Amino acid sequence: MSINWYPGHMAKTRRVMQEDMKNIDLVCELIDARIPLSSRNPDLDRLCAGKRRMLVLNRADQADPAATARWAAWYRKQGLTVMEADSKKGGFQNTFRSCAQSACADLIERRAAKGQQGKAVRIMIMGIPNVGKSSFINRLLGRKSAVAADKPGVTRGKQWFSLSGGFDFMDTPGMLWPKIDTDEMGYLLAFTGTIRDEILDLEDLACRLIVQLQTASPEAIVKRYGITAVNGDQPYETLTEMAQKRGFLAGRGEYDTLRMAKVFLDEFRGGKLGRITLELPPEEA
Repeated sequence: MSINWYPGHMAKTRRVMQEDMKNIDLVCELIDARIPLSSRNPDLDRLCAGKRRMLVLNRADQADPAATARWAAWYRKQGLTVMEADSKKGGFQNTFRSCAQSACADLIERRAAKGQQGKAVRIMIMGIPNVGKSSFINRLLGRKSAVAADKPGVTRGKQWFSLSGGFDFMDTPGMLWPKIDTDEMGYLLAFTGTIRDEILDLEDLACRLIVQLQTASPEAIVKRYGITAVNGDQPYETLTEMAQKRGFLAGRGEYDTLRMAKVFLDEFRGGKLGRITLELPPEEA
């Protein structure tokens, strides 16, 4: 099954971003720390060409901390200013200010020389759907200002906010790219909730996540669902055993694997299977 999802409002979002880019000093891209490569929109490199860049490894609380540290080091080698964030817990305001100031040090120095010390740095917050941009902004501001929900496609229009310390920033709608390069990337995006579940075969998706977790975190499923072992060759059997353990009956002695698939995906996305990273930096893969 090939996975792609590019509704019309995303094409409009791209046009609006392109128009606003000329007034932006810094582009801050949020990515999912569980899939730090697949959650980067390749179109942003073209859209943000020549702009200062900052990268936030969001949902770091759900990712393997050692893997996140390796990803942060890998992206810093690419010349990006990088920080980690837990949008549920917050507490990263000072880190954000420090990273933004570092990324814009040349601009801030040039403005100071011209007597423009009070001029705000204008930041555009970007990322794919459901990467947690609105929750990140709410934690950054210390109040509920941006509309947030644990599903893709909630933010539909740009919103401007101000942060103490001399920063104005814009929240933008989540944007994918027109064609996802590989099936593997499509499934990684689907696992983390970037692609709408309504267009997916959830039992197939759950089976593929079972196979993925057998490599990334082999004990996670066994520990969470109390099954005997993960059968990566026959993942549907594992899904059925999980449904049996949860008591999800479909009638006539069969188990409700669709219900189990939905629960399994929700629990993975909510971090209930532990801190798991599904991708490693290219030289470590």
